[in-house]
Amino acid sequence: MLSHDRIWAAIDGLAARLKMSPSGLARKAGLDPTTFNKSKRNAPDGRPRWPSTESIAKVLEATGTSSESFFAGPEASLRSIRPVPPPRSSVPLLGSAEAGAGGYFDDAGFPAGQGWEEVELPGADDSLYALEVSGQSMMPLYRDGDIVVVKPGAPVRRGDRVVVRTKGGEVMVKVLQRQTARTIELASVNPEFPDRQFPLAEIEWIARILWVSQ
Repeated sequence: MLSHDRIWAAIDGLAARLKMSPSGLARKAGLDPTTFNKSKRNAPDGRPRWPSTESIAKVLEATGTSSESFFAGPEASLRSIRPVPPPRSSVPLLGSAEAGAGGYFDDAGFPAGQGWEEVELPGADDSLYALEVSGQSMMPLYRDGDIVVVKPGAPVRRGDRVVVRTKGGEVMVKVLQRQTARTIELASVNPEFPDRQFPLAEIEWIARILWVSQ
């Protein structure tokens, strides 16, 4: 009997046998690179999400894999990939100007839809993505055109460098200065730009910056 874990393990197993990441397998099948991301396997409320039969059919056709070998792959292979999923060598990349528009993120702040590029990042995992900095508010820490890699859902604390998106669609790179049950205060590194304060209810999501390419 197929289970949620078994079918995702089969996808990971096929990618591993082809020496690909899950996102590479999706691209080979003509799918969105984020189709098989770890972040897509469960809904924000924890409910399991299943890959569509259409996406599986496209993968089997693109790789010349039979359904029998896909669903009944060697159990040893399935066991070996569960604790150590194949590492990704790139993360989705989006300009911060586009990030304010709709359709690029799901409700939890993970990449969704089309239009994402990719940037190389050895050792990346499927929960990371990259944004290109625009503007001067974080000078001299971050310059216009720098690329920051962020992790949605990672715990944030005072002093962390973060990317914040408001429900009005504004996306900004700031330093988390203070957060209470009702408000959030964000600092600009460049003294020519004012600090910002928002009611917490106006914040759609906050993602912690883990890495920057300068």
